[in-house]
Amino acid sequence: MQVILLETIGKVGQLGDVVRVRNGYARNYLIPQGKAQRATDAAIKEFEARRAELEKAQADRVAAAEALANKLADYKLDVTQKAGVDGRLFGSVTNIDIARLLEQAGFEVERSQVRMPDGALKAVGEYPVTIHLYADIAANITVNVIGEMA
Repeated sequence: MQVILLETIGKVGQLGDVVRVRNGYARNYLIPQGKAQRATDAAIKEFEARRAELEKAQADRVAAAEALANKLADYKLDVTQKAGVDGRLFGSVTNIDIARLLEQAGFEVERSQVRMPDGALKAVGEYPVTIHLYADIAANITVNVIGEMA
């Protein structure tokens, strides 16, 4: 399906690009989220009329994401979790836990933005975690998992 992008989407295209994507991706994600619309002649004309407004909105989102990335740069998040004698956790630390703790620390982060390269953290130690804020803006933080004896 051909869609016109209403914002920049990583690995798909820039604002205003007319791209061909899979039907399900367009119908189930891009169009309902307001990130794209079908590329009809009327939609393209409407987009051209709204281009300046959409570019300004995108510039605001990029500026906010860059500001948050600068605040998050090299941030160290301490997580206390019950652990056994050998350092393995009872349970694990997931992206939901990290997003919740970052929100408590004053950062606006959604769980879908937290990228954990090795999956959930299941042992005591320090781990690198990436916070993906916008199409090509990301911040790297360190999560320090501290064991609490049960």
